[in-house]
Amino acid sequence: MSGELEKLWKKLFGNRPRNYYVRVRCLKCGGEQYVYIFAATRVPCHVCGETLAEPTGGKAKILGEIVKGR
Repeated sequence: MSGELEKLWKKLFGNRPRNYYVRVRCLKCGGEQYVYIFAATRVPCHVCGETLAEPTGGKAKILGEIVKGR
């Protein structure tokens, strides 16, 4: 049965993973870094310390500008 479920899952959702990183630009200093889309903690900018992402219990709330997604 698990083989049939796996085939159905791949047919509906494909092989793409749900988890990914996005490149975010800080609105304060312009520095860029990658942020995990399901971040469980606050993500500070490495340059100025401004918050780039906040956890929400699911996908993180991105506070900077997304430069490159998936």
